Amino acid sequence: MADLRRLALTAPHARSRERFLALHDIAQGVRATRVAARTGRHPQTVMGWLHGYSEHGPEALLYRRTGGRSPFARTSQPPSAQRSAQPSKKRPAHLSPGPTRNPAGR
Repeated sequence: MADLRRLALTAPHARSRERFLALHDIAQGVRATRVAARTGRHPQTVMGWLHGYSEHGPEALLYRRTGGRSPFARTSQPPSAQRSAQPSKKRPAHLSPGPTRNPAGR
């Protein structure tokens, strides 16, 4: 049980920390459905973490990026794309002060 808490505090990724902490709570006697409600996860997801840990140990709970598009990071773009992605200093037309009308209609 102490190992789960230590793993929850030292895991390098937030998703791994969440999983270890969830199992620590279950080991303390908290029901998996309550852990799922607290974390905003589906109860079957939490049970999957529990079964994975039981079958394969802590390695089963470590987060691994499985593919998909890379997260957006300006440092990973070429310099030309970084320059073009800079925010504009001009105000959009819908925010620019337009002609003012006289409230009296004159």
